[in-house]
Amino acid sequence: MVTAQRPKSGIRILGARLLKVLARLWKLSNAIRVATLNILFFALVITLLVLALRSDGPEFADKNALVLAPKGVIVEQLSADGPSLSGLVAGTPPETLLRDMVETIERAGEDDRIHVLVLDLSELQGAGMSKLQELGAAIRGFRGHGKPVIATADHYSQAAYYLAAHADEIYMHQMGEVSITGLARYGMYFKDALDRLEVQWHVFRVGKYKSAVEPYIANGMSPEAREADLAWMGDLWQVWIDDVAAARGVAAADLLDYANHFDEHIVRSGGDAAAAAVAMRLVDQIGGRDKLRDRVIELVGEDKKTHDFHRVEADAYLELVRGERPSHRGGDKVAVVVARGTIVDGEAPAGSIGGDSTAKLIRKARLDEKTKALVLRVDSGGGSAFASEVIRRELELARAAGKTVVVSMGSVAASGGYWISTASDEIWASPSTITGSIGIFGMFPTFDKSLARQVGVHTDGVATTPFADPSPQRPLDPAIARAMQSGIEHGYQEFLAHVAEARGMTKEQVDAVAQGRVWSGQDAKEAGLVDQLGGLKDAIASAASRAQLGSEYEVDFVEPELTLQDKLVKKAIGGAEAMGFSPPLAGTAYGELVRFFDEQARVLASLDDPRGMYAYAMIDVD
Repeated sequence: MVTAQRPKSGIRILGARLLKVLARLWKLSNAIRVATLNILFFALVITLLVLALRSDGPEFADKNALVLAPKGVIVEQLSADGPSLSGLVAGTPPETLLRDMVETIERAGEDDRIHVLVLDLSELQGAGMSKLQELGAAIRGFRGHGKPVIATADHYSQAAYYLAAHADEIYMHQMGEVSITGLARYGMYFKDALDRLEVQWHVFRVGKYKSAVEPYIANGMSPEAREADLAWMGDLWQVWIDDVAAARGVAAADLLDYANHFDEHIVRSGGDAAAAAVAMRLVDQIGGRDKLRDRVIELVGEDKKTHDFHRVEADAYLELVRGERPSHRGGDKVAVVVARGTIVDGEAPAGSIGGDSTAKLIRKARLDEKTKALVLRVDSGGGSAFASEVIRRELELARAAGKTVVVSMGSVAASGGYWISTASDEIWASPSTITGSIGIFGMFPTFDKSLARQVGVHTDGVATTPFADPSPQRPLDPAIARAMQSGIEHGYQEFLAHVAEARGMTKEQVDAVAQGRVWSGQDAKEAGLVDQLGGLKDAIASAASRAQLGSEYEVDFVEPELTLQDKLVKKAIGGAEAMGFSPPLAGTAYGELVRFFDEQARVLASLDDPRGMYAYAMIDVD
């Protein structure tokens, strides 16, 4: 969302008091989180670090199975920040790095010591479609070396089953279920609640599809939002169905029938979900973990000490092979900068995007003489327009310095995520990327009525202009509203101009596909917003080709360094999970509610743009 350009003396501080309150609440939450972690996990961290220093690498037998067991959510970049306050009571999903998984599978495919890949998908909670497609391609590559892939899970989520479908054999516990539920997007709407509290939520926007403000001004989705969401969700759902049908060798119509009439399939199987999955040829073998163990022992042999199959864990394997075969060093480089999360002003830790901190990473690549090309990997719904422009300008400077700049869009590259993508030589997106959302808006609540009528607090005073000391405690002056709306319209024109120049289109052509509308990657390509369809590897290869690097070049991920505190927090969290620590509300409906409101507070507290301007699409498809 994007608010107006403000006169220096007054409108610039509009909302400052509200944002300060939110910022203080967020700082308090962070302080409580850090203190709690320090108290609970300090001794654990020391123990884990000692154990880590003493750990040995994996041992190989004549034949070995590589076990890849992703946990939580698959992400483009791990979050450096510790868990939120809600995470301490409601649980925070762990994260698994996408590129580590891809590299592990690819290296194992070429490694004669690895004969089988076992995908343990029981703890995979979610992943964007673009990430699943990249992993699916890696699994197909592993099988291309003549090595089998076996998938197992107690229960298959929709994301987990996408990966399992690419395996040669699929195992599931007899009490499990294959959940193919389709896609949905529901949210809470607060208009009636705000009306009852007599809070006036002033909205300024350009773009009829810019729907992020709707929860505050309506009790349900607008027709425009419903139309746009159904369009991109339909595209992603069709990609899922087509990919899984092709990988599994079943008819797409059968998958759709299973998803749309799951109740009928369950009734026909006498309530046995596992039997229903077998009947639909979604699963090959049903049974306890012993069945999988016996099958893999057939392929690689039995470890006489553990009576398990000869197994190598993915994390230990990747660390080992990176040491054995380090990537090419010393030559020309393609730098990759990951922009994941909400775009905020100033500095931000890994897992979110700071205007200054991300620009520093781009500048570091620009000033490196060995870096000939730069790939910006975007996985963001946007945020601060000012921070987006800081990042876009740094990319522009990289191009001016003779660097090739290519954008690779992950699961989401919308609004501010698209803004920063415009300063590039080429844009790649997955067919299932969510992009576009070229529109801006601003919001400002006033509480004068609720304070006066419900609390009995009144605000009064004098000012020399309508713009002096604006406050949410008083009604919004019409002059301020006019200035804000004018600034928003100007900001939208700036957005259109950036896109038009980058895409070789007129502003009128951009406006026709903008208006805040969200597109799937394949539709965005047809609309002229994307150049090519493909994943990160495709974008890197294209950047190298454009920079005329040949086949010998290094891929260098330029990322912020984790502080010692960040590393300790990560070790502590992992150790706590290993020791069975579980937040008291984890997995409960109350926990989900706590997490929802904590997320809403986090989003509002992150709105720190110095001009109050935001390009933001509140989309989460992980």
